[in-house]
Amino acid sequence: MGKADFLSPKAIGNRIKAKGLQKLRWYCQMCQKQCRDENGFKCHCMSESHQRQLLLASENPNQFMSYFSEEFKSDFLELLRRRFGTKRVHNNIIYNEYISNREHVHMNSTQWETLTDFTKWLGREGFCKVDETPKGWYVQYIDRDPETIRRQEELERKKKQDMDDEERSAKFIEEQVRRGREGKEPEEEPVFTELKRTNEDEKVAFNLDIALAGPSKTSTTLGPSALKAAASAKRKEASNSGDSKDKKKKSALDEIMEMEQQKKKSVRSENWIQANIVVKVITKKLGEKYYKKKAVIREVQDKYTAVVKMIDSGDKLKLDQSHLETVIPAPGKRVLILNGQYKDTEAILEGINEHKFSATLMLDSGRMKGKTVEGIAYEDFSKLA
Repeated sequence: MGKADFLSPKAIGNRIKAKGLQKLRWYCQMCQKQCRDENGFKCHCMSESHQRQLLLASENPNQFMSYFSEEFKSDFLELLRRRFGTKRVHNNIIYNEYISNREHVHMNSTQWETLTDFTKWLGREGFCKVDETPKGWYVQYIDRDPETIRRQEELERKKKQDMDDEERSAKFIEEQVRRGREGKEPEEEPVFTELKRTNEDEKVAFNLDIALAGPSKTSTTLGPSALKAAASAKRKEASNSGDSKDKKKKSALDEIMEMEQQKKKSVRSENWIQANIVVKVITKKLGEKYYKKKAVIREVQDKYTAVVKMIDSGDKLKLDQSHLETVIPAPGKRVLILNGQYKDTEAILEGINEHKFSATLMLDSGRMKGKTVEGIAYEDFSKLA
């Protein structure tokens, strides 16, 4: 039977079938050839080219198996990292996406016989967290990328700093309360006695001047002028005591408000990039052309994304702030403070403390112009463009 024409329905159907994913058991990994059915696979196994490949593999089978196993493992983990990140997902879902690529490395050419064995091996080697459920095995990728670890450490450090500020505020309030209690005089507790009438016909009268000291033994009657004088004296005493309490409360409140304002100023923000500062590219994903090269931020988008212009080549790039770091100029140059209490303040670099990874700056703008500030961390300021 002759071969079908190129544009015949049979030839077109064969080409369509060849493009799609075929059965995995009829694939030869050594020859990288996909057969359509069992008969084709049998004929391929008897062919001379396949026999030559087998002879090559028989000389060092462990080397070929290790190579295919490493390829399978790296491609599988790369798909898991890019597609699902650190989410917990069923291993079959990942495997089905992996084998949808025709050029993938087949598991029957690796050191693992089944997907379950491969999943257990990932857990033992520490690449993933694995757990078995009635629905099957689940995997969760462990991200050990240095950049991710550095970002997590920065978040933990910021959280710890916020907690320290809150504890410092709580201690200050406690100290104010303690000082208020120590300065307050103890009040005399009133003594209450039983009211008795010796004579039923006698009228009972109270002296308002000594009412706080206790009941009077001799009942006397006061005139209207005496009552008015006593009432006015009491009002004056009450107003004087109220004013002093208000002053005390106001002073403590002012101190707390001042501390809160200082705390707001000292709280660090997560985004530090600003326009017109010089930065350095620290990611290798763009290639060696831009790695460790300086650039100027031209625009800031969404707080964490910067449009930069490379100083050497003039190329414009759009980068995340995690791919950038600050640039420390020579002493005497102008810088911009990017974080902390003096954020958005221009300054002049006076000196660098290499042991503490900090610098001494002289403020050059704002109300505190001319003030010298020590202990500003390297990542909190950068050179002005």
